[in-house]
Amino acid sequence: MGYSVDTTGRVLLPLDREGAAFAALTAAMADKDGWFDAGDPQWPVDSLADLASYAAASVARDGDWLVFTPDEEGDPKWSEQATAFYAELARWVTEGTIVITGEDDEEWSYTYTAGRLAQSGTNGWDGATEPSGEPVEVAEQDPSAERARRRGWLRRR
Repeated sequence: MGYSVDTTGRVLLPLDREGAAFAALTAAMADKDGWFDAGDPQWPVDSLADLASYAAASVARDGDWLVFTPDEEGDPKWSEQATAFYAELARWVTEGTIVITGEDDEEWSYTYTAGRLAQSGTNGWDGATEPSGEPVEVAEQDPSAERARRRGWLRRR
C-alpha cells in the first residue's frame, strides 16, 4: 500500500557537508509519518544513502555529486518523510534537480540553487504545488474536475 514513485536526478553536496546534512535530514524526517524509525535497531540507518531509501530513492556518490536513481531493491513509496527529506536537502546542496514520477505518471521536480528550492509540477501523492514538507488536504471531487484542475483549466472563484 502507498504511492509508488521513481526518483532520478543529481545534486551537488560536497563530501565534507554530508555528515551534517545526514544529521539534519534524519531529524527532519523523524517527526513525520512514513516508514523511517530512527530508533529501530533492526533497520540501522548509518548514511545518507541508507536514509534516501526511506525517501524513495537510491543514492550514490560521484565526486561531490549525489546521484539519485529509482530504488530497484526496495519498495519506493512517497510519504511525509520523503517530502521532508527533499525540502531539508535544500539547506545542504548548492545545485541540481530531482525528478519524481508517480505510479499514475504524475511528474514533479525539485530544483536546488544555492540553498533555495523550487518545485515544478504537482506532487502526485498529496497534490502539493510547493515543497513545503506538509501534505495538502484534497477534497473529494468529480474526477474530470480534478483532471481539469491539474491542467490549470479551472480558474479560482
